[in-house]
Amino acid sequence: MSEVRIVAEPRTEFGKGGARRTRRAGKVPAVLYGHGQPPRHIALSQRELLHAFKTDAGTNVLLTVDLGDGTELALPKDVQRHPIKGSFEHVDLVIVRRGEKVTVDVPVNITGELHPDAILEQPNTTVSVSAPATAIPDSLTVDITGMGPGSHLTAGQLGLPEGVALEGDPETIIALALPKPTAAQHEAGLGETGEAAESTGEAVPAESE
Repeated sequence: MSEVRIVAEPRTEFGKGGARRTRRAGKVPAVLYGHGQPPRHIALSQRELLHAFKTDAGTNVLLTVDLGDGTELALPKDVQRHPIKGSFEHVDLVIVRRGEKVTVDVPVNITGELHPDAILEQPNTTVSVSAPATAIPDSLTVDITGMGPGSHLTAGQLGLPEGVALEGDPETIIALALPKPTAAQHEAGLGETGEAAESTGEAVPAESE
């Protein structure tokens, strides 16, 4: 997995006003806690944090937090972003130790091609796994090659790296092969769309001759 070093500064201003001033300085308010340690209020560089989250691990990146008086290994627990700007508003970091196991959500990637008569639906794009803190998989991959209409793959069928265990229901559906709509079904769907538009007074595009 990805491991990134990031420098933290102590944060002495609290409340909404203090948080705003921290953000205006290009920093992200954060709290580091866990393993019996008292919570430490810190500020992280917005730019460095963005760089860290751009690794393949995403927000499961393992951070070596440089505190000035030492370092701590930590995993992002809760990442809050601005709904419009996308900038980081606040981050909770949980201290971890090498060798211990943690539970995280890992993305699932789909590879391969379905049977020509099927179309893909992916009800769940992540699964919860237990893994060593220093060996969290960036992602898991499932091959859908040849899956025909009506077939599916579950979380329990995912290939997991050594030392990684599935958490939650193994029957959770990850990939589902649905029957491809027939021409008649497609036309019926278009007809229903047209009828709905007419009933609401919306213009229905005329068919070209």
